[in-house]
Amino acid sequence: MSRIAVVTGGTAGVGRATVRELAAAGHDVAVLARGQAGLDAAAADVKAAGQRALPVVCDVADPDAVERAAQQVEEELGEIDLWVNVAFVGSLAFFWDTTLEEFRRITEVTYYGQVYGTRAALARMRPRDRGVIVNVGSAMAYRSIPLQSAYCGAKHAVKGFTESVMTELAHEKSRVRVCLVQLPGLNTPQFTWNLERVDGHPRPVAPVWQPEVAARAIRFLAGHPRRNMWVGLATVYTILGERLAPKLVDLYLGRYGVAGQQTRADLPRRGSNLDEPRDAVVDAGAHGPFDDEAWSRDPQTWASEHRGALVGAVAATVLSGAFVGARGLGRRDREDRG
Repeated sequence: MSRIAVVTGGTAGVGRATVRELAAAGHDVAVLARGQAGLDAAAADVKAAGQRALPVVCDVADPDAVERAAQQVEEELGEIDLWVNVAFVGSLAFFWDTTLEEFRRITEVTYYGQVYGTRAALARMRPRDRGVIVNVGSAMAYRSIPLQSAYCGAKHAVKGFTESVMTELAHEKSRVRVCLVQLPGLNTPQFTWNLERVDGHPRPVAPVWQPEVAARAIRFLAGHPRRNMWVGLATVYTILGERLAPKLVDLYLGRYGVAGQQTRADLPRRGSNLDEPRDAVVDAGAHGPFDDEAWSRDPQTWASEHRGALVGAVAATVLSGAFVGARGLGRRDREDRG
């Protein structure tokens, strides 16, 4: 029997890659997003994998719409086993060049969208005492960068909110699992429809990974839920750099962070998607315009997925070395006494 998954923001980028990954793994998938062309194409991807699809037009910033969507999923597909909160909107602009309305909209979609999705999922999972929720975060939940004050603030909030819910579920000894996954710069259509008020064309912070890397990590968490998972070596050194030397990181980003998020290349510009979807008529797919530099594999994710075996191997090596060393010391002691 197929498991039932919900993916918000599942028409493009990480969400779209996750829809494909989950369908290939045997999930029936409900896709919640605003753009009709993207919804139709994502549903076609699910059906091509031999699974049932349910495309639902939904603005995740509307809690009533999210609740109605969850009810529709359970009525048409069945009980929700997995809920993945991916949807967001973003900008590339200095804080003082961002209007309060724009800041609020980014926060409502990127942060409150995950709150509403988590709430709708928990309302169904807690009474059944089973289910997995994956909230998609970012390295920017730990280390903010210039030009993305609203997005960084929202991802910090997602982290804090999710960790609080984890403790509440632990308090009631619930078997529902809530997970976080922290992502690096990714090659997604986001950079063709971000709100932008900069001279160059928006681009992800290098190094860049393909969205399928993130999707595989989300699929892994669906079957092996854990508290938090870091994807991409860049995520690791960003988080550790913030912990070890935050002031130095401030200075580095102040000098290089603005230019590092722009390119002079002539790339597509679809207009801001803050208020209107940009895949309503034309499907955007999972990838952005940076295929030539994006990595499709990530040793950090592989290591995280196999951390049990790696820890066991290291422990075995240490114990073996200790045993060999002890034997050597014992032999020398006997020789000295002889």
